[in-house]
Amino acid sequence: MSGINNKQTRAAQFRARLGDALAASGLSRAALARSVAVDRSTITQLMLADDARMPGGHVVAACAQALDVSADWLLGLTDRPEQAGKLIASSLSISETGRATSLDDQIFAWHREAEGFKIRHVPATLPDMLKTNAVMRWEYAPLSQRRPTEAIDAAAARLDWIKLSQSDYEIALPLHELANFALGQGYYDGLDAAARIEQLDWLASVYDAVYPRLRLVLFDARLVFSAPVTIFGPKMAVIYLGHHYIAFRDKDRVREVSRHFDALVREAAVSPNDVIGHLQGLRNQVR
Repeated sequence: MSGINNKQTRAAQFRARLGDALAASGLSRAALARSVAVDRSTITQLMLADDARMPGGHVVAACAQALDVSADWLLGLTDRPEQAGKLIASSLSISETGRATSLDDQIFAWHREAEGFKIRHVPATLPDMLKTNAVMRWEYAPLSQRRPTEAIDAAAARLDWIKLSQSDYEIALPLHELANFALGQGYYDGLDAAARIEQLDWLASVYDAVYPRLRLVLFDARLVFSAPVTIFGPKMAVIYLGHHYIAFRDKDRVREVSRHFDALVREAAVSPNDVIGHLQGLRNQVR
């Protein structure tokens, strides 16, 4: 008896979802029948309230295709009506970016979407929003497509947003990034000592003013490595590739990237409480 009841339940759910999808599509039963390549009477029979029979797989698949829903949803195997391809597209997106492009509108849109949630960030270099104007001018000077003033304005707007928003902001930065900056090595080769001293003083000042809503941890990249990534609360995780951002929205991938960030915090060589002292020590090494 339970088998009969289960069959009736599945058939009733199929009819209900088929009816909902048909109504949402705006198609008539006749139009659906033509798309599925069956008689109109077949569609009518599928939707009879007292019919406990289930259609064949090819009919279910054709109905799903015509109504732009998934066959699994029609059969009650999932609560997500999107077709697999569209479900993947909605959970993964790739946005073109780069220093020469106008990427700030997209970044700010993601920040606003995550308003109220903790935002966690591993930057590619020092975060733009925490850089001085002198450092920004030096960094953006080689670009002909974007003036340094544009980057400075965007960074200032980002910092103002953090100060005024309801979101906490956590940044994880590798130790060697700040060490190279203080010594003017690697990426920062050519940046004069006065600009580096001003930057370290400014960073310590901003951090002291905004902490604990802005928290910084420093990790040893020899022990644990991270690509540039930003986690916008539970909503999205974005990986920076240089020319593109890859954004994940499905909760499992966002959770995994969050766990990665958790590991950076656990393995931190410098905790949030010790950042200002570390910056002062680096300032003494500038030459």
